[in-house]
Amino acid sequence: MTPKHATSPEMRHRLQKLGIAALCATCTLMAEQYHVATRDPRADDTNAGSSAAPFKTISRATEKATGGDVVLIHGGVYRESVTVTTGGTEERPVRFAAAPMANVVITGADVLTDWNREQDDAHVYSTPWPYRFITWYEGGHHPHNDFHKVIGRCEQVHLNRYPLLQVLERDKLSRGTFYIDLEAKRLFIWDRANREPGTGSTVVEGSHRAVLWSCKVDYVQVRGIRFRFASNRAQEGAVQMLGNHGLMEDCTVERVNALGAILGGKGNTVRRCLFQDNGWDGFDAGAQDLLMTGCTVRNNNTKGWNRDWGGGGNKIVLSRNVILEKCRFTGNRGHGVWFDIGNEDCVVRNCLIADNENAGIFYEISYGLHAHDNVIIGNGLAPRDRAWGANGGISLSSSPNCLIERNLIVANKEGIQFREQTRTTPRIGQRDKQVRVWNHDHTIRNNIIAHNRDAQVAGWFAKPHLFHWPKAAGKQTAEQGQEPPKGMSLEDMGFVLEHNLFAMRHGELLYQWGCTWDEHLKLSRLQDVWQQLGLERGSLQAPLQFADWHARDLRLPADSPALTGKRYPRGDVPGVRLGVVTD
Repeated sequence: MTPKHATSPEMRHRLQKLGIAALCATCTLMAEQYHVATRDPRADDTNAGSSAAPFKTISRATEKATGGDVVLIHGGVYRESVTVTTGGTEERPVRFAAAPMANVVITGADVLTDWNREQDDAHVYSTPWPYRFITWYEGGHHPHNDFHKVIGRCEQVHLNRYPLLQVLERDKLSRGTFYIDLEAKRLFIWDRANREPGTGSTVVEGSHRAVLWSCKVDYVQVRGIRFRFASNRAQEGAVQMLGNHGLMEDCTVERVNALGAILGGKGNTVRRCLFQDNGWDGFDAGAQDLLMTGCTVRNNNTKGWNRDWGGGGNKIVLSRNVILEKCRFTGNRGHGVWFDIGNEDCVVRNCLIADNENAGIFYEISYGLHAHDNVIIGNGLAPRDRAWGANGGISLSSSPNCLIERNLIVANKEGIQFREQTRTTPRIGQRDKQVRVWNHDHTIRNNIIAHNRDAQVAGWFAKPHLFHWPKAAGKQTAEQGQEPPKGMSLEDMGFVLEHNLFAMRHGELLYQWGCTWDEHLKLSRLQDVWQQLGLERGSLQAPLQFADWHARDLRLPADSPALTGKRYPRGDVPGVRLGVVTD
């Protein structure tokens, strides 16, 4: 007779599986589902949060939800700032989700009523405005300089969701503008069409909530919510995802005054989200193991912030192992993708990076970028001073150990850029210590670099850091009377550019090496690049014939050297058609 405790390994495994299944079933039964429905006449925050007796606000649901619970948010405009204070676990995350087919909006704006017509002007109306966002400067703007005197203000006023432009003096009001009198605490507006606010279908909304969603706890998921109209300042995210192992999915962050979202923590995922039309950046990050997949980041920096500081698709700082994949970064008024200061081992793959006004990818004073299988087109073509070396397809600025391969880099201002300045950066976990950083040990291989307007490859190296020249050229110079560091000539720097394919028309330059206002070379033949710089081993020049450039059908004939030489992106890229022409 078999003892009761004696079972086979197979039986123990089966019992274990049954035990796990029973435990999961128990967990599911124990989990709660809360409902929030601001438009339901039965809704009240004193309710139990059931479908028959829903909460009025999402904030009330955050007070009740714990690990394993689901908060189902029904359609409506939620005028609140939501702070999530209770997290979950890997097996039992806390979930906030828009109900199926529900349009859920969290907004920083309220509808403004109580309008008075100003006696001196029949078309100007005013209402109380008790809000003041930036109190540490008299002018109410940040940064505190003349450039940002209007741009750096936080107020937003929309009439029927169309923005009114801000003026800084009462007598400057005209159609389509608003003015805030901080001392009198009043808002003055003049509608574009001379309509009276608050009557008929004329709805005026004023933003006064800076943060729409704040989560600093772990294992929280949010899905299907649209965030808009936050009165935030630069570097302050309207959506703040700062805990660990969270998920932001199928959300939209749009039309906030400054930064759309700030992503921090460790192990977070952002999937199929849209960041668009925000005043400063679409999103910023200071994170580890962040995965952003299937997202769209477009038309950000609508207020025109100083791009040397911020403004564009995004800015990522002191982050490690950030992966951007299968995303679209398009039409941003600044850089498409910007990694700045102390980032390590980041990846950009299978992305469309197009029509951004500055660089497509700007990797600055950071370490170890791997950019592969991307389509990078039409970047850096907007006129802008001081953008030298930071306005091409991919710009590596004082950033070592980068691998750039199988990218299609076409029709940008410049293709690949190397930018060198005397730069230092803190390291992750050592922010109080600055270390010297410069371009070295790069591998640029198997890319298609074609029809970029000013140069296919540009090395922006100027005095006093002319180290990226061959020793035979004798151009190495010291900084401020110091001897050049050892190993700071091109032969010692570990630059490997090989097996790339170039295509150029008349007037399109192959290589520019050195700043145009300083000593530099302009080279139009690969043979000259090899002889004078020792670069581009195994590379070739050949014509490209895409199936339909204007339709972004970037397929090539089967015999194209881009395909036979394995220089073509692998996998799909959103927004373009890749592959072999078969019809």
